[in-house]
Amino acid sequence: MVDVLTKKQRSYCMSRILGTNTGLEITFKKYMRSVGIAGFCKGSKVVGKPDFIFPALKVAVFLDGCFWHGCPKCYKEPATNTNFWENKISGNKKRDKQVNRVLKKEGWKLKRFWGHQVKKTPDRCVSTLKRILDERHDV
Repeated sequence: MVDVLTKKQRSYCMSRILGTNTGLEITFKKYMRSVGIAGFCKGSKVVGKPDFIFPALKVAVFLDGCFWHGCPKCYKEPATNTNFWENKISGNKKRDKQVNRVLKKEGWKLKRFWGHQVKKTPDRCVSTLKRILDERHDV
């Protein structure tokens, strides 16, 4: 299948994809605040740039987009430029595993949520995070 957009149009569309303050992050932050979770910030200075960190408890939260991280439930390979996307998604998965190893070695507790989980059941995701935070408080 041939891409219906020109290279210039495709480049523009891809440039509009946000790396921060995404819809997932805004939704998740709203639910965290609604249950009184505080003490978080952006993790831009931590390995892997987690979406949220709780520095005092060394908890890192990643909100993985289903497409970009190859969700086993949702990912659909694009019809065009398949070699590029296969390499891109495979590389993202490898990087995620490496980031997990490094953070765990440094004493971080991490939790990754798929985009579809945050969209469909944000309350359940935040409840899971709250349990993790409570456990870290007890340590």
